[in-house]
Amino acid sequence: MDNNKKFKAFDKQAALRDLSVLMLSTSAMAFAPMTFAQADGASALEEVEVTGIRASLEAAADAKRNDARVVDAVVAEDIGKLPDNNIAEALQRVTGVSINRDFGVGSEVSIRGLPQNRVEVNGRSLLGDTRSGIDFQDFPADFLSKVEVVKSPTPEMIEGALGGTISLHTARPLDLNAPLASISVQGEYADKADNWAPIFSSAVGDSWDLGDAGTFGAMASISYQDRTLRRDESLVQLAVGQVDFNNDGVIDAADAAKNTPSGNYIYAREHTYNPRTEERERTAFNVSLQWAPASEKGQFYLDLNTTERSGSQETFSLLHISGDPVVIPGVTYEDENGQLQNFTTEGVQPIQTAGSSFRSTDAFSHAFGGEWSFTDKLTVSGEYSIAESDSYTPFSEFRFRGTDRALEGQGHPDENQWYIPVTFTNSNNGAPVVDFADGYVFTDQQNQAFRRYEDTRTYVVNNENAFRFDLEYAEPFGLDWVSAVKTGVRVTSRDYEQNIYQFRVTNIFKNLTDADGNPDIIWMEDIAAQFPNAITEYDFSGDAFEHSGMSGAYDLAKVTAYDVGLLQNHQASFDIVKQLLAGTNMEVTGSLSDNLAYQESGYSEVNEETSAMYVQAELDLGNVSAIVGGRYVSTDITSRAYQDGDITKGGSSYNDFLPSLNVTWDVTENTLMRFAAAKVMRRADFNQLSPAYVYRDAYIAASRGSPELEPYRATQYDIAAEHYWGSNMVSATLFFKDVASFTEPTFACENQPEVVSTQTNTSDYDKICLWQADGIQYANANTPISEMGILTDFITNGEDGKVKGFELGYQQAFDFLPGRWSGLGISANYTYADSEDPNGVPLPDISKNTFNTQLYYEYDGLGIRLAYTFRDRFLDETQTKRVLPLGELVQGPGSDDPTLGNDYREDLVQLDLSASYDVTEDITVIANVTNLTAEPTINTGTNGTAFQIMENDRRFVLGVRAKF
Repeated sequence: MDNNKKFKAFDKQAALRDLSVLMLSTSAMAFAPMTFAQADGASALEEVEVTGIRASLEAAADAKRNDARVVDAVVAEDIGKLPDNNIAEALQRVTGVSINRDFGVGSEVSIRGLPQNRVEVNGRSLLGDTRSGIDFQDFPADFLSKVEVVKSPTPEMIEGALGGTISLHTARPLDLNAPLASISVQGEYADKADNWAPIFSSAVGDSWDLGDAGTFGAMASISYQDRTLRRDESLVQLAVGQVDFNNDGVIDAADAAKNTPSGNYIYAREHTYNPRTEERERTAFNVSLQWAPASEKGQFYLDLNTTERSGSQETFSLLHISGDPVVIPGVTYEDENGQLQNFTTEGVQPIQTAGSSFRSTDAFSHAFGGEWSFTDKLTVSGEYSIAESDSYTPFSEFRFRGTDRALEGQGHPDENQWYIPVTFTNSNNGAPVVDFADGYVFTDQQNQAFRRYEDTRTYVVNNENAFRFDLEYAEPFGLDWVSAVKTGVRVTSRDYEQNIYQFRVTNIFKNLTDADGNPDIIWMEDIAAQFPNAITEYDFSGDAFEHSGMSGAYDLAKVTAYDVGLLQNHQASFDIVKQLLAGTNMEVTGSLSDNLAYQESGYSEVNEETSAMYVQAELDLGNVSAIVGGRYVSTDITSRAYQDGDITKGGSSYNDFLPSLNVTWDVTENTLMRFAAAKVMRRADFNQLSPAYVYRDAYIAASRGSPELEPYRATQYDIAAEHYWGSNMVSATLFFKDVASFTEPTFACENQPEVVSTQTNTSDYDKICLWQADGIQYANANTPISEMGILTDFITNGEDGKVKGFELGYQQAFDFLPGRWSGLGISANYTYADSEDPNGVPLPDISKNTFNTQLYYEYDGLGIRLAYTFRDRFLDETQTKRVLPLGELVQGPGSDDPTLGNDYREDLVQLDLSASYDVTEDITVIANVTNLTAEPTINTGTNGTAFQIMENDRRFVLGVRAKF
C-alpha cells in the first residue's frame, strides 16, 4: 500500500480507541517509575537540566496548568527556537487548532473550527488586510518566546474573538538572565520550485544596572527570508445534466444515471491547469526597550515591530471551454459517484492566460506603556499603541483565445471559435486525463488570438490607534477571599480603506478594426514576430503533478505564452500593447499612468470607533479559584462607497455586554477541573461592511456587503479536566458554542447595463444571469445583451449555528526508561467538533476529527521529532462557482437543495520531520523536512467528486543556530 492510501485510510473510531488506550496505559506506566525514583533519590533527577523539545513541551504544560483560563500554548525554549519556522505550523500541534495553507505554508488558523479569531502581540493588535489580523506568513516565528491559544476569555481581554485569541509573546530585555546574542542561518530547498532559499535571524539583548537611575534593558531582533515556491493546480467545473448514454439519439429513462438520486449525471467541463511559481521576500525587525526604577515600583517599555513583505508570482491558466459530453460506446462509464468518465467533447475551445499577482505588505505595530504600584495594593498600568498594514497588490494578465484561423481567412462573419476534440477522465486522487486530438494545442501560435490585457493595482490601508488604562487593587475591603479587583477602559479608532486603479482592454479578437474600419485580429505569431522576447514556450510536462502523479495524457502541460517576467514589467508590457493597437479603433494614447483609471466600484472605506470598559474580580476560595466579571463594548461603524457616481455613507451602532466566568478547582495537588462560560462577539470583516460591488469572473458576477451587518455573537461553555505528574499531563475538555448571526450570501441578478455592455464576457452564456427573469435564470446564444445582468451575492446576517465537541490532550517524557531510551517522548491531541446550521449543513472550515501527534527523541545533544497531522473532510466554502450546480440530490440549478454549490476539502494529512544536534553547548545544526510525503490538497463537490487538485513543494531545511 502506498503512502497516500495508507494515510487516507485513517480510521477515526480506531484512532479514538487507540489514543484513549495509549493515554491510560502510559499514564499508568508513569506512576511506577515515580516510586522507583523516590527510592533511588529524587534529588538526582531534579539536577538534570532539560533542554530542547522536551523543555518546550514542559514549559507549555506549565503555562496551561498555571493559567486561570482554558488555554494551550507553544513555548520556545529560547529566542528563535519555536518548534516550527511558521507560527501557523507550530499552532497546528495545539489541541483544538487546525490550519489552512497557501503554497503549502501555514497561513490561516481555526480554533475549534472557527476562523474568526483575534491575533495580538503582547496584548495589542497586529494588523493585516482583514479583521483577523496579520497573515501568519508575514510575521516571523523567530521573534517569539511563547504563543498562547486562549479559548475562554476574561473581562480584561480585548473582544473580537469568536473561536479564541491567538496571543503572541516576544521576549522583554529585563526578563533576560544574562546578555543574549543568537544567530540562525538556514537554507530551505523547495523541490517543485527546485530552489534554495536563505533564512536568517538574529537577536541581541542585555540589561544594565544604572544604580539610583534604575535598570535599563534593550533587545533587538532581525529576520530575513527569501523563498521561491511552486504549486500545481488542476481545476474542472462540475456540471449536472442528462446524457444520451446509450447513443440512440433520444434521452429517456434508459439513459438515467444509476448512482445519483435524481438520475442526472455529473460531468466535468472547462478543464484548467494553473501552474504557479511564487517568489517571497520578507524582512522583519523587532526592538524592545525597557526601564525599571530602583524602587522596583514599576516599569516602562517601548516596543517597535515592523515587517516588509514583497515578491512576485508567475502563473498560467490553461483553460478549454467545452460543450456537452459525447459517450464512447464500451469505453464511457458511470463511476460510483454518478460521474461520467472516459467521454469525449467535440466542441473545445482553448483559452490561455499568462498572469502575475502578489500582495506586498508593509506593517508595523508600536506601543509605549508601563505600570506603577502606588501602594502595596494599588497598581496602575496604561498603554498607547498604533498598528498599521499597507498592502499593494498588482495584478496583470495577457490572454489569448483559440480562434480558427482558416475560417477567419475565409471571411466568415462569426466568432470562429477554434474547436479541438478532447478525451477526458477525471481523477479523485491526482491530475485527470486531458487528451487533445492534436496534442499540445496551447503551443499553437497560429490559432491564438489576442483577447485581453489587464493591469490592476489594489491598495489597502488598515490602521488602528488604541489607548488602554487599567487599575488593579489587591484584597479590597480586607476580603482575603478576593485576591484582586481589576477595572479598565480601552478606546480605539480603526480606519480601513481600499482603492483600485485599472487599465483594461478586452474582447480585442472580436471588436478590433483597422484604420479602414475592417475587422482585424492580432495573432500570437504576429506578436512574436514584432516583439521576439515577448512570447516564450513553457514546458511543465516533466514535473507537472510529480508527487501525486497523472493517470494518462495531460496535454495542458505545455504552453506558448506571453513572457511572465516581461508581464511583471508593467510599463514595458503597456508599451507593447500600445504599439499593437496603434492605428486601430482601440488605439491607446498617453502613458500608463494616464490610462490607469480609478475604479469607483473598488473604493471602500470603513471607520470604526470602539470604547470598552470592564470589571473583574479574582477570587481565592481555597481549593477553588475564579475570575468573574463583564466587559461592556460600544461600537460605531461608518462605511463609504461609490454608488451611481456619488459616495454614499452608511453605518451602524451597537452595544454588547460580555460577561464571563472562569473557575478552577484543585481536586488534588496534581488534578484540576475547570469550568468556563462567556459571551463573545466578533465584528464583520471590512469587505462585508462595504456596499460597493466587487466584480469577478470577467465581470459576470459580483459580491456586495452591507454596513448594517450585525456582529457574530456567541455563548460558549467549557468543562475541562487536567492531570499532571512530573513534567507530563493528560487533559480532556468539553466545549459548546451557540453562534448567532453567521453571515450568508443571498443572490439576485442586478441590472447593470454599463458593466454588461463594456466588460462582460458575453460568450459564456450559461454563466450570465437574466435580470428580468423570475428567479435565477441564465442566458443562451440568442439572448440580447439588454436582458443580461450581473449575478450578485449580498452578504447578510443569517441564522444561528452550533459547534460542540471535545478535546483530548496528552504528553509524556519517558525519562523513566533506562539509558538512551529515556530520551523518548510523545505529545498527542485529538479534537472532535460537530457543527450545523439550521439547514443541517455543517459550518465552514470545521473538521469533525482532528488529530496531531509528535514523537520525539532527545538524548546527548541529538533531537529528532516526527510530527503527524490529520484533519478530515470539511466544508471549505459555500456557493463555489466550480460546483455551483451540484448538491447532494444532484438535481441541478434552480433546486432548493441547501448543499447546492458546497465545496469540500478532503482529508488533509501532513508528516513533518525535524532533527538537531548540539555540536557544542552554544552551536546546534538543524535539519527539517516539511510535507515529507508530499500529500496533495483535494477539493470536491458535496458528493465527493473532485474538481480541484493542488500539489505543493516538499521543503527541506539545513542550517546552524548559535547562541553566545
